Amino acid sequence: MTTGSTRAREISTFKGQDRALRAGRIGMTGLLLSVVAASAPMMVVAGVMPTTYAVMGIVGQPLLFVILGIVLMLFSFGYAEMSRHVHNAGAFYAYIARGLGGTAGAAASVLALVAYSTMQFGIYGIFGFEVAGLIDQHLDVRVDWWIPALVGVVLVSVLGWLKIDLNVKVLGVLLLIEVVLVSVFAVAGLGDPGPEGVSLHAFNPDTLTGAGLGTALCFCIASFTGFEQSPVYAEETTRPQVVVARVMFLAVGFAALFFAFSSWVLGVAAGPSEVVATAQAQGPGMLFGLTEDRLGTAVTNTMHVFYVTGMFAAMLSFHNVVARYAFAMGREGLLPAAFGRTNKSSGAPAYGSVLQSVLSLVVVAGFALSDDKPFGDPTTPVLHLFTWAGNVGALGVMALMATASIAVISFFVRRGATRVHLPRIICSGLSAVALAVIMVYAVKDFDVLLQADPDSALRWLLPGVMGLAVVVGIGYGLLLRATRPEVHRGIGKGNEAFQLEKAAAAHGPATSHRTTA
Repeated sequence: MTTGSTRAREISTFKGQDRALRAGRIGMTGLLLSVVAASAPMMVVAGVMPTTYAVMGIVGQPLLFVILGIVLMLFSFGYAEMSRHVHNAGAFYAYIARGLGGTAGAAASVLALVAYSTMQFGIYGIFGFEVAGLIDQHLDVRVDWWIPALVGVVLVSVLGWLKIDLNVKVLGVLLLIEVVLVSVFAVAGLGDPGPEGVSLHAFNPDTLTGAGLGTALCFCIASFTGFEQSPVYAEETTRPQVVVARVMFLAVGFAALFFAFSSWVLGVAAGPSEVVATAQAQGPGMLFGLTEDRLGTAVTNTMHVFYVTGMFAAMLSFHNVVARYAFAMGREGLLPAAFGRTNKSSGAPAYGSVLQSVLSLVVVAGFALSDDKPFGDPTTPVLHLFTWAGNVGALGVMALMATASIAVISFFVRRGATRVHLPRIICSGLSAVALAVIMVYAVKDFDVLLQADPDSALRWLLPGVMGLAVVVGIGYGLLLRATRPEVHRGIGKGNEAFQLEKAAAAHGPATSHRTTA
């Protein structure tokens, strides 16, 4: 980084300890573990991948992870550079506000709250279902899925009040064990493959055929969710102008390689010609069935336990992110001021944590009341709450990514830094187009996910939740511009941008291109 003064490297926040998240308490390792934990590798391998094989019937799932890894790397070039210039717990909406204005920022803030909350609601469903199954299997006691789900909500709420560095130590251990267990299965699966042997058929583009391709893309991109959360912690990170960007690239690279490899091994172990039928027959039990055949009951039971703990880690990570978005919005007047205050003892965004917990309780209770299926039926907790909420939330996150890519372009062009950042601007443009195309296909194929008639109203109502969030956000932004212009002008400015924006203010856009990150 080159700049004319040391002061340009400082980050300014609101005055008052309770109006700022505590700086310098998350290092690179802690941040990396926090964001990777959000993707819950074991949950993806055991839950998302078999569901994608079963419902969408796409044999080329490993190739989808490779393609999406490339798209998200393109996205990260611009997004990571933006993280050097804007440090704000409301990352997506702060970036969008800086690039596209306060009204777009307000819409993005509402969308981010709804999208990330929705994704977390979904995890509570599969978490409750799996815990209930383990209790029945090992203790011979039957409890409905919603009971452990609600217990999970309470535990996550309590931990949300604690310091994040305490949570990171736990997340790190769980994450490492998950990766080791999946790696052990991979060795066993490749050593004892299915009927076709060790085949690379899944990487053949011809395997990307089927009615559910769009929704499969949506499901797979939801698996990556977490890497883009690293800027949310920028205010609390040591050397954020360096660490946040590095963590983002490491998280995307790890997820792309790990998920592509793991989904390929699943296909090899079952056999490319049998993987869809096996997934349809065994559902989320597919990984454990393949593991037990090769490694025995002890390893399978251990894997099942860490499957559940990985889901809990993901729930905690999403909770922390939603709480920080609410904190940033409260600090800037988009939510009541109380949300912009931190817990005096831990420094956590207390009221944002409470908001997320209350919403989770309401949603889980709503699905519990609607469940009239017998014990052990996965329809409500897995096929509805987990699958629907996960994909609807993923649509919202994709919309945020695509809009943020456009905002990155606008941010640098308007500040006279087009030439310096031209490669990043090009990457941002390509990622915006790719993400928009994926969203269109995902919405078009949503009836496949729902296993409903193409004319079903539900196929439009569920994606419409994110559309409604955008419309409400735009309306709110316009209302603020008309009635509270000072709040509208401050959207995304809870922390001052530095370098380019300061240079532009001091010298005008003609000289700002000389300041680089």
